[in-house]
Amino acid sequence: MRKSWNWTLALLCALLLSACGGGTDQAVWTSDHVQDILNSGAFSEELETLDCDTAWMLYGLAETGLEREQLVSGEIYRSAGATCEELTVLSFNSEDAAKTAADALETYVQSQIEANRDYRPAEIPKLEHNWLERRGATVLLAVANEPETAHAAVEPDP
Repeated sequence: MRKSWNWTLALLCALLLSACGGGTDQAVWTSDHVQDILNSGAFSEELETLDCDTAWMLYGLAETGLEREQLVSGEIYRSAGATCEELTVLSFNSEDAAKTAADALETYVQSQIEANRDYRPAEIPKLEHNWLERRGATVLLAVANEPETAHAAVEPDP
């Protein structure tokens, strides 16, 4: 009886550990990531901050069926207009909302490419090499002068 109880306890511990495992779906983008990317030298100019309400409108999140309350917080940095550079991390109340927002951000980037093709053609490579990644209920968008530098700031080589 004692052996079966130990076996049951070991199985229960294994199940609990696997349920709490830190896979990539559990990780989220944080303020520390934002600061590391901002401090990395990946941007050619200093970026200005925007609030979440402005980001909500800028990225067309309402048109996706999301409700404003689903956007819990965010850090949004954007060029004052000289470049297309920006860094945004948005936090949502669910992973599904974050997935929807990631699609909206992809659409936003494509519209920026079209809008800037004739206006600022030198910015198109930055837009085409954007970094858009969802982690859990958070979404990161980086349009940087040096995208590799932005990546390296938070994901150093193993």
